Order: sequence, then structure tokens, then C-alpha cells
Amino acid sequence: MRSGTKKMMVLASSLMLWGATTTSVLAADMSFFITSVGPGNGANLGGLEGADRHCQQLAAAAGAGNKTWRAYLSTQGGRLDDPEVVHARDRIGTGPWHNAKGVLIAENVEDLHSGNGKLTKETLLDENGQMVNGRTEKPNRHDILTGTRPDGTAFPPSPPFADMTCGNWTKDGEEGAAMVGHHDRVGPVGHAWAMSWNSAHPTRGGCSQTALRGTGGDGLFYCFAEK
Repeated sequence: MRSGTKKMMVLASSLMLWGATTTSVLAADMSFFITSVGPGNGANLGGLEGADRHCQQLAAAAGAGNKTWRAYLSTQGGRLDDPEVVHARDRIGTGPWHNAKGVLIAENVEDLHSGNGKLTKETLLDENGQMVNGRTEKPNRHDILTGTRPDGTAFPPSPPFADMTCGNWTKDGEEGAAMVGHHDRVGPVGHAWAMSWNSAHPTRGGCSQTALRGTGGDGLFYCFAEK
């Protein structure tokens, strides 16, 4: 083997090792992602416990399993002061949160729910650092399950908001609905609600995987490292 060829091979190997090491370091520091896949049962995530477990498993596979991961999801009860009610904003820790490429998403909970957060299609990545398909791509996957109002709190348990969480993330049939956000900040109109990352519109046609896909989703949700 010629010395020049050998040097090139050594250099290439070194660059590959450096790239793998850099990716590993960034993954270890990741504290936010959109799930690259959902559990596969529509909005039936196995409740909050099942959703958290899904976050933890995906994070571990990406090299960030050393943190406690929580799904950004609200639940509803018979009253707003019902102990069963959980607000998404209260279950994700205090921040700051960074994506898989090390980009800051938000410094804290208030930033996240204000205009200060860096929430765009380019920053709201999955656990592998990949962008998630937006409204203009096929298949459209920009509907992200949240069940929340714009400030990250649960909906009141009265019509027309009696079920915005698909039965607290246990339904996968033709009944129920779930509030979703648009991670790409794009909607059919230019109103603020249509471009909301966490509270754009309810799903239509139930809570099944087919129903979620029918409005531009795929059963994906946000995951945050609580600590």
C-alpha cells in the first residue's frame, strides 16, 4: 500500500471517529426532542406513564438515557382542581432544554410558552437530530399531540373541550379528540392559533392512528428531560 493512500485511510478513520464522538457528546447533552415514531396505537399512549416510557426508550437508544424524560402532555379530570388533572408545563422540569444538535430551545418554562423560545421546524428535531416532516411534505407529520392550551395547561372539562386528550391518552378508536400543536409553525391560515407549536387544533375522526394521520399527524409528541 502506498504511503499516501495509507495516510488518507488513517485520516478518514480519524474523521469518522471524531464525528461519532461529537454526535455521542451532543446526544448525551440533549434535553428535548420530538419522538421519531409514536407507540403505534394512535393517541393511546398507555397514559402518561406509557408516554414517558416511550420518551425514555427513544432517548436511551439515542444515547441520552441517563436523564429522566417526560412527555409534554396534559390530562383532564371532572374538574380543573381534580387531582387527575396534569398540566404539561408542570411535568418537564425547569430547563434549559437543548435539541440533539445542541441548539437551545428555551431557557425555562416561561420562555417556552412565550415568544422567547426558539421553536421552529429547524430546531424542533427528533431524538436522532432529524427534522420531522412539515405541512408541505409527504407524509405530513406536523400535528404533535399535547392536549394543552397555549400556556401549557389542561383544558377545562366542559364542552367543547370535554376531551382534548383522547381519554387521557388511552383511546385509539373512533371516539374522542386530542389537541395538537404544529411543530413547523405552519397552518392553513396565518392566525396565531394555526401556527402554535402546542395548541393549534383538535384532531378529527377519533383517536386512531388513521384519524391522526387524517389531520396531518402520526401520533408523535414532545419529550423533555426533567433533570
